[in-house]
Amino acid sequence: MKKILFALSVLLLAALLAACGEGKKELYIYNWTEYMPDAVIKAFEKETGITVHYSTFDSNEAMYAKLKSVGGKGYDLIIPSTYYVQRMRTEGMLLKLDKSRITNLKNLDPAVLNKPYDPNNDYSIPYLWGTTGIGVNVSEIDPATITSWRDLWKPEFKDKVLLTDDIREVFGLAFKVLGYSINDTEPKHIEEAYELLKGILPNVRVFTAESPSSVLLNHEATIGMIWNGELFLANNEGDTPGFAYIYPKEGVNVWMDNMAIPSGAANVASAHAFIDYVLRPEVAKAICEEYGYTSPNLEAVKLLPPEIRENRILYPTAEDMKNSEFMEYIGEAIVEYEKYWERLKTGK
Repeated sequence: MKKILFALSVLLLAALLAACGEGKKELYIYNWTEYMPDAVIKAFEKETGITVHYSTFDSNEAMYAKLKSVGGKGYDLIIPSTYYVQRMRTEGMLLKLDKSRITNLKNLDPAVLNKPYDPNNDYSIPYLWGTTGIGVNVSEIDPATITSWRDLWKPEFKDKVLLTDDIREVFGLAFKVLGYSINDTEPKHIEEAYELLKGILPNVRVFTAESPSSVLLNHEATIGMIWNGELFLANNEGDTPGFAYIYPKEGVNVWMDNMAIPSGAANVASAHAFIDYVLRPEVAKAICEEYGYTSPNLEAVKLLPPEIRENRILYPTAEDMKNSEFMEYIGEAIVEYEKYWERLKTGK
């Protein structure tokens, strides 16, 4: 009888502890560095009573490796890019969204929804999007002379070129010059891209994924690959815009960062609540103004001042987007990329 009572008391205690856990409203967010305004998080906490724990990563690869190492647990909301949404969805690492909890979904531009990386947006909701083009310091280079990715190889740009420290983007740049898709997986084409990229190394001042705009602002480089939002913010640093953003004729890489819930999330309701909060027009507007990237939220865009919503750096024309591509998951081909990427970065 004592054993039965002891067992019942243990079960009761466990139930009470579980109930207490459910009552504690928390949210663990894993996002890119400098990509969510503190004011947004604080306002969300104040309104909902949900405590937000915020940590950051600097690449999709780092985020993916971390989620893999913890079995998809420990985080409730992550912000992966298109091709990692596709990869993680395929591998069962993402939770299917309950759209009945996301009432502000209606504010999103239909043009950015239902893409091949996540049909029907069952596992991801667009957060911010943008392009990777060419940034030019107009005080040193006439932007009219820059029309192609191939221009980065010009001898006069020796030790003056910035490249993003991103394996897919850099190889995508080479593929575009060669006339291939940025999602090419043919081993011979990957090697061909590597050989082409070896030729740009004398011009490369730095590879960086940490605030590339600062490299241009500090005159460490005068031209190079850059994300549109970074260049937009760089132009706001001075009295007059000092940089031009070029959409190369071969096409730009288009990326979309998305809100998604890991399959092992413990605070699913809180994650849905935050997604819905971010989709409010006034909140999406604040995020866009803070970081300079393009909002997928049509109602938020309407609230933006003309100097932002009419700026071609952030809101390109159809002609600007000609030949553009979204990155897609390339499967085992990434091993070939990584082999040549290491050789490229080490000069071997």
